[in-house]
Amino acid sequence: MIASLSPIWQGLLGTLFTWFLTALGAALVFFSDVFPSQTMQQQFLDASLGFSAGVMLAASYWSLLGPAIEMSEDYGSLSFLPAAIGFIAGALVVYGGDEFLNALGYNSDETSAIVAAAKSPTSSPKANIRAMNNINNNNNNKSALEVESGLRRRGRKGEKNGISERDDSSDAFQARKKAKKWRAMMLLVIAITIHNFPEGLAVGVGFGAIGKSPGATFAKACNLAIGIGLQNFPEGLAVSLPLRRIGFSKWKAFWWGQMSGMVEPFGGLIGAFSISVVEPILPYSLALAAGAMIYVVVNDLVPDAHSSGNSRLATWGCMVGFVVMMTLDVALG
Repeated sequence: MIASLSPIWQGLLGTLFTWFLTALGAALVFFSDVFPSQTMQQQFLDASLGFSAGVMLAASYWSLLGPAIEMSEDYGSLSFLPAAIGFIAGALVVYGGDEFLNALGYNSDETSAIVAAAKSPTSSPKANIRAMNNINNNNNNKSALEVESGLRRRGRKGEKNGISERDDSSDAFQARKKAKKWRAMMLLVIAITIHNFPEGLAVGVGFGAIGKSPGATFAKACNLAIGIGLQNFPEGLAVSLPLRRIGFSKWKAFWWGQMSGMVEPFGGLIGAFSISVVEPILPYSLALAAGAMIYVVVNDLVPDAHSSGNSRLATWGCMVGFVVMMTLDVALG
């Protein structure tokens, strides 16, 4: 039945499926207490991220780059050119998103410290809240001392009309601390959301390309959607679990975790629609989606999976993910 639908509807349904698996992964936050320790919890997450990297690497070639090169055979010896141009363009798109986040302050010292606390595998939500309070207190100590010193120099000893201005400042500091924590985690959600867009685009382009070359089939497009969905599963957890660790309720952590995948249906619609309207850009679009996905793997998934000392586990997860996606594409495509 789905095979008879238009590519736009197929792309939408495919990306709704990947979004559902993102939400399913985020829902694991409700069962985070079943892990005997925070260390085992982190090991599971790192192995899952490695699996995601393997799936994306395999999907990038068999479902995207391979068909893009096939469609460019008319270029003769330069048949690689559309794929190469699209591939680099895809990486530049995600790089631009990273630079946008940097301009918002995602890699500032304060934000990096908060995100690091959220990703720590050895501390509880309450411990991370205390750690982030200490981070913000250290940043605010200078301001508080300046306020108090200024008051003393004016002979007020921190008192004005019977009310301590230091206490007033502390209230302001608490508000700023809460705002900084919220901003840091929203930037984390935005970062993963930006990186999910190319995945939705890839699924949409995959369905839009059906019939345009021997390698672009309905089965391959479905396999690509399944593969992207499988790798989205741990990405949902990669958002909800850090949010839980810094004190968000399980429901709020789940909400923001599944929201990170909500952008994929929009990417799917854009990808399928653009291919339906402007067919000559198809090989460039396929390669663009592949370049964006490879950039995310190398720049984000692999470093994150190796950042907690579980590099071998993450590597084997990547190998298994690659084989699973290769099997889907070759054996079932």
